[in-house]
Amino acid sequence: MQVTSVGHAGFRIDTAAGSILCDPWVNPAYFASWFPFPDNSRLDWDALGDCDYLYVSHLHKDHFDPEHLRAHVNKDATVLLPDYPVPDLRRELEALGFHTFFETTDSVKHRVSGPKGDLDVMIIALRAPADGPIGDSGLVVSDGETVAFNMNDARPIDLDMVATEFGDVDVHMLQYSGAIWYPMVYDMPARAKEAFGTQKRQRQMDRSRQYIAQVGATWVVPSAGPPCFLDPELRWLNDDHDDPANIFPDQAVFLDQLRRHGHDGGLLMIPGTVASFTGSTLDSLTHPIPDAEAEAIFTTGKAEYIEAYAQRMAPVLAAEKASWAPASGDSLLEPLRAKFEPIMVQSDQICDGIGYPVELRIGTETVVLDFPKRAVREAIPDEKFRYGFGIAPELVRTVLRDDEPDWVNTIFLSTRFQAWRVGGYNEYLYTFFKCLTDERIAYADGWFAEAHDTSASIDLGGYEIQRRCPHLKADLSKFGIVEGNTLTCNLHGWQWNLDNGRCLTSKGHELRSAKR
Repeated sequence: MQVTSVGHAGFRIDTAAGSILCDPWVNPAYFASWFPFPDNSRLDWDALGDCDYLYVSHLHKDHFDPEHLRAHVNKDATVLLPDYPVPDLRRELEALGFHTFFETTDSVKHRVSGPKGDLDVMIIALRAPADGPIGDSGLVVSDGETVAFNMNDARPIDLDMVATEFGDVDVHMLQYSGAIWYPMVYDMPARAKEAFGTQKRQRQMDRSRQYIAQVGATWVVPSAGPPCFLDPELRWLNDDHDDPANIFPDQAVFLDQLRRHGHDGGLLMIPGTVASFTGSTLDSLTHPIPDAEAEAIFTTGKAEYIEAYAQRMAPVLAAEKASWAPASGDSLLEPLRAKFEPIMVQSDQICDGIGYPVELRIGTETVVLDFPKRAVREAIPDEKFRYGFGIAPELVRTVLRDDEPDWVNTIFLSTRFQAWRVGGYNEYLYTFFKCLTDERIAYADGWFAEAHDTSASIDLGGYEIQRRCPHLKADLSKFGIVEGNTLTCNLHGWQWNLDNGRCLTSKGHELRSAKR
């Protein structure tokens, strides 16, 4: 097996039975805040994209790069599709021209057969609302000789099935660095921010070492970060000035920590590095530049490397900023009301979980998201808030213009905002901002309802039925229609026979029902 780093969380895995391209990301993400580090724009992407299989782990923009996939990746490649509850990933890939999909089942070993031979694969799909944009995943692949586990930035709860199905893992690729906006954007004293940053930096590396110990692979490749911040306004976020509170440590930092904890199997890979394995034996590791230059990117020459990178990418950054909506315009109250209120009225669990009005300061305008009342309104004089955000108007106008379904995957990961809160992190609040479609909010609200209560029932059309749709957990008191003995969930049109609970649309997905 040959594993080539293509940058960030991206790898190309070549075997005698075919090649898999994983998470290729090149173009800047999150309002041009994130760039791949090191620079991968000069790779031969047409050659790398001439692959047999494509694996996109999830829809975060540092994993799913639609512009790059459209221009450089073979549309006849078979997509290894994670088992997600909402089909957004498949729809996005179909819109780009991909047409052959191998639909996996979560945490089940599959054999994929192609003209070159067979590969064993497993995709571990994470499906809680907190996992990526409604889903994250990791890929295990075996060519019969070498087992590679590309966990990227997924955080599985249970990995026992990997050893059960594949035996020993030979090479393990995983995230170790930050991919979040906390604590940098928060309005808090500098000393507190430093303490929280120091704590988070170490905890994320500790978590990675725990995964490494659990998987027990011979070789470990730190990947999926850190991003590089090239905008002058954000350059301070790079870990190139010996700041122990910086949450974006690089590969060299983590590999040093691995060695200090007794693990000598860490591998430094940069875009274009090729590692060849025979079982658990590393046959070769070849960088595209001399070894000393590759290491200097992360050590003595890091600041200079980032400066040169920023100069090369300045036109790209300028073009991205020019594509944003203008900052000035009419009041944003009505567009935000039209966007948010229909989602609010569908999300009892999430709105009640948020529990308070939330302040949005958008330039000189303040808009209140009143979650208890499911309303978007103006602020009341001297009103106090438990949660608040300050966002530049051009960013809000851009996501509204583009009908963006996920502010987490655009505004928040950009770090181009400020936040304040009284008390702890509110998972419901950030879940709301990533679920701005009927499908997503129905699934997320249902997930929280199921997590708290699996026995809720409703009376509908003379039947007592479970409240949550077995498909995507939609609230059937809102989406269910009964005609005779047939229930239709209007969110997707799925149907059930209420006399026996059998799904009429798909295999499985039985419904609990009884005639009154």
